[in-house]
Amino acid sequence: MFDTLNLLTRRRFVQFGAGGYFGLDLGGLWRAQASAPVPATRAPVRACILVFYYGGPSHLDTYDPKPNAPDTVRGEFRSVATSVPGLRVCEHLPRMARVMHKVALVRSVTHCARLHDSASIHALTGRPLDGPDRELFAPQPQFYPSYGSAVAYMTRGRTADVPFAAVPFAFHNVVPTPCQGGGFLGSAYAPLQVDVDAAAREYHAGALRPAPDVPPRRLGDRRRLLGELAGAPAVGVAAGVYEKAYRLLGSEAIRRAADVSQEPMRVRERYGFGPGPAAVGEGGGGGNGAELGTGRQMRGQNLLVARRLVEAGVPFVNVYDFKQQGQNWDAHFKGASQHKNHLLPLADQSLSALIEDLDARGLLDSTLVVAMGEFGRTPRINGEGGRDHWPYCYTVLLAGGGVTGGSVYGASDRIGAFPALDPVTPGDLAATIFWRFGIDPAAEVHDQGNRPHRLAAGEPLRRLFILHAARSETSSNS
Repeated sequence: MFDTLNLLTRRRFVQFGAGGYFGLDLGGLWRAQASAPVPATRAPVRACILVFYYGGPSHLDTYDPKPNAPDTVRGEFRSVATSVPGLRVCEHLPRMARVMHKVALVRSVTHCARLHDSASIHALTGRPLDGPDRELFAPQPQFYPSYGSAVAYMTRGRTADVPFAAVPFAFHNVVPTPCQGGGFLGSAYAPLQVDVDAAAREYHAGALRPAPDVPPRRLGDRRRLLGELAGAPAVGVAAGVYEKAYRLLGSEAIRRAADVSQEPMRVRERYGFGPGPAAVGEGGGGGNGAELGTGRQMRGQNLLVARRLVEAGVPFVNVYDFKQQGQNWDAHFKGASQHKNHLLPLADQSLSALIEDLDARGLLDSTLVVAMGEFGRTPRINGEGGRDHWPYCYTVLLAGGGVTGGSVYGASDRIGAFPALDPVTPGDLAATIFWRFGIDPAAEVHDQGNRPHRLAAGEPLRRLFILHAARSETSSNS
């Protein structure tokens, strides 16, 4: 049966893109959306927290359950009611179910990259990897910038000492996936890396710590000397990078934000601590399974650090939920056990805590939260009780930032295989993020060869941010 689904994939997607789906091709649909009148929307956001669930969560086992589908599609989980009438989610998301009135679900995200590296690049830059769908086995320079880097570039000249931060590591398959930095914008727009010491339950922004033998006065002397030499060609080229480095070294607010020990323990426990990595995973041979994940006990604390960074004035924060391919959300085997026991509990606890915490602190309206993986999982369960890669339809969650809570944008078909309404590309998500910052997604940026590029390839999901909008009745739970 799964072979039949694979055969259908190419045929269905070609029809879908060629105008065979509802008689309207994707380009026509996007053009129609883009040409529609622009409604009144909320004020631009001041920050974005992007939570990346590396490995690809199952949309069918999280936010797009299919309770009336065959058990080979539905799986063993039940769906439960939420704070939004008619909207149901997986039973293992009880805390998120209680805050769905603050959340919008985009249930029709779609692209064509079925491998982790290609899909992650598309998901986190809004642009597909040039060439065939593939995994990378040797380092490759990043071309298009990540969203945080693009926001940092487009808002340069503002006062944020740290415009973009990443917590708590760079993720990788075989080599670090080239979608986490500045790309052709350059290293000046790469994120500040905030690292985790899972054993000590601490975080360190290493680049912000001056060498112990360099007192503040001596550091100031070096900065003044740099200013005097900045007119020299060899120095002038790098002066901006050095100036940024000196600002970071003097940023006590960012150092304090990374010191999560300053939070009351009741707050830290609200976000949650998980168990440490196991010695042997469920995946056979001991090498695969989320229970092996690096720093997994700090998955909830990562979101708390992100909130603290936003409070300290960082406009964009990426949180990478897992570091290593195979030891993450990539549940090809025993998918129900992986999600129920190792993946969903802390994700449910920490994301709901972040949303409620931002709201209580008056930051939710001005902070857009985006939670997503690089793709979803196959509609049908495989022979090992898991689901395989499926980029053709999956769900992305948005909260805060002026989004209309309790909304559902788009819909998947009856088995969660393809969009049945309002398909959304990574380019559209990119455009939405930029637009919410007050940045024109159609703005032109130039690479190092001075070639022009449109900032985002898609169009914003404006309907999700209309003032006083009625909640969508769209649902794919049937």
